[in-house]
Amino acid sequence: MPRTVWSGAISFGLVTVPINVQSATEDHSVRFHQYHLEDMGRVRVRKYCEVEDREVTSDEIGKGYELSKTQVIPISEDELRDLPLPTAKAIEIAAFVPLKSVDPIRIGEGYYLQPSGQVAAKPYKLLAMALARSAKVAVAKYAWSGRERLGLLRVRDDVIVLHAMRWPDEIRDPAELLPEPVDLSDDEVDRALALMDSMTREDLEDPEFRDTYTEALEQIIEAKREHREPPAMPEPEQKPGQIVDLMAALNESVQKARADRGEDADVHEMPKKKTAKKQPAKKTTKRAAAKKTAGRRPRSA
Repeated sequence: MPRTVWSGAISFGLVTVPINVQSATEDHSVRFHQYHLEDMGRVRVRKYCEVEDREVTSDEIGKGYELSKTQVIPISEDELRDLPLPTAKAIEIAAFVPLKSVDPIRIGEGYYLQPSGQVAAKPYKLLAMALARSAKVAVAKYAWSGRERLGLLRVRDDVIVLHAMRWPDEIRDPAELLPEPVDLSDDEVDRALALMDSMTREDLEDPEFRDTYTEALEQIIEAKREHREPPAMPEPEQKPGQIVDLMAALNESVQKARADRGEDADVHEMPKKKTAKKQPAKKTTKRAAAKKTAGRRPRSA
């Protein structure tokens, strides 16, 4: 059972839904510590006070805002918790919008919202059903960890999910990253669409979508634990040399994608646009040449 990371309520007009917030994701990455290689002693980071020149415990450490090098304003956890904000104790819904209107770059970590007690069951279910039937998401404000945040509420398998969102001014303008203008033909766009079609999946449940890096690390750790040689890792697939021709690269990519899926891998070249044939030059007959000669005046000497 995941632990509760925050408790409060969803504020939906005059309706209040007490909830517990729990993480919706798990990190299965292999974690490493730092060690002194000579004797494999653990290397740790110790916290020292610069004024007293001694190590301090977690109980002695708090937050502070530096006004200057000589003046720091201490801020306690109680003061952060008791900020005079309506969002300090609640996830306050401000609006409902279509999901497609939200730029995915603004959507962050996800959390499950669990109804807190039987009293919350009915309003929780009401909000979940309303969200599901409306095909919309709720945009809310809430305060965590010393700052007010923007959030997105949606429904997943009848459970309300809160996604942290970034404020508009936290998104950098990508305009300076745009490449120089280039010309693309309709044929190149069509082949790119054909490649997308050959790589389309109905979902992400395919075995291809797994963490092979973590699997490889776990195999190495297990082999070393058993004092045997780690398994030989397969050589990466040798890719052909760089293909300068974009159409050739697209055609080859479509062929490979279809072959990987066991489909007909035959790829036909896109038909080339017809060009107007040049008309053959008209032949000049002797009679026409004679007429032209007769029509010219003789040059004076």
